[in-house]
Amino acid sequence: MFVYEKKLQYPVNIKQPNPALAKIIITQYGGPDGELGASLRYLSQRYSVPYPEVKAVLTDVGVEEYNPTRYQ
Repeated sequence: MFVYEKKLQYPVNIKQPNPALAKIIITQYGGPDGELGASLRYLSQRYSVPYPEVKAVLTDVGVEEYNPTRYQ
C-alpha cells in the first residue's frame, strides 16, 4: 500500500507571468523534439526488441527522459 501526497517539492511563488519563457518550456516538454516525445519513442521501441538487456536500457532511458526533476 502507498500514500499519495500531492505537494510540491519546492515552493512556487510566481510574481509576474512570462509567456515567452512558458512557450519555451512547453516546447521542450511537449514539442516534436521535446522530452515527452523522446521518452515515448524510447518506451515504445522497447516492445519490439527481442533482448531483455536492451529492453531494460530503453526503459531506463525512456523513464529518465520523462523525469522532469532531473534539471533541479
